[in-house]
Amino acid sequence: MAHEEHNLAIFRGRLKFKSNVQKIWGVFILLSIITIIEVALGIIKPEFLTSNTLFALKYLNWIFLALTIVKAYYITWDFMHMRDEKMGLRRAVVWTAVFLICYLLFIILLEGDYIYNVYAENYVKFDF
Repeated sequence: MAHEEHNLAIFRGRLKFKSNVQKIWGVFILLSIITIIEVALGIIKPEFLTSNTLFALKYLNWIFLALTIVKAYYITWDFMHMRDEKMGLRRAVVWTAVFLICYLLFIILLEGDYIYNVYAENYVKFDF
């Protein structure tokens, strides 16, 4: 690994850099653009994204989740050098995180919907 050349491309090889410093700045600019989009959407909150829902979650929230996962991917892939590791280690790290994120999203959506329905129906629990 010490003698191997690092991969200096992002976007599956579509954008190539000449040095590691340029690549770090390229990934930094990509992550900054994604963050600016997230902040702009959070400030503007377009009506068509906040009025419609999909699986009890607004479209705007789905966009935030997707952009956050893209940012986490690029941070792990480039800054933590997962691109240069063997396929088995990459899969162990990435797939574990993917399954954990999906599982946590499922729990949050399921429990959040249950709590919303409890409060919407003015349910009061019994005092034991």
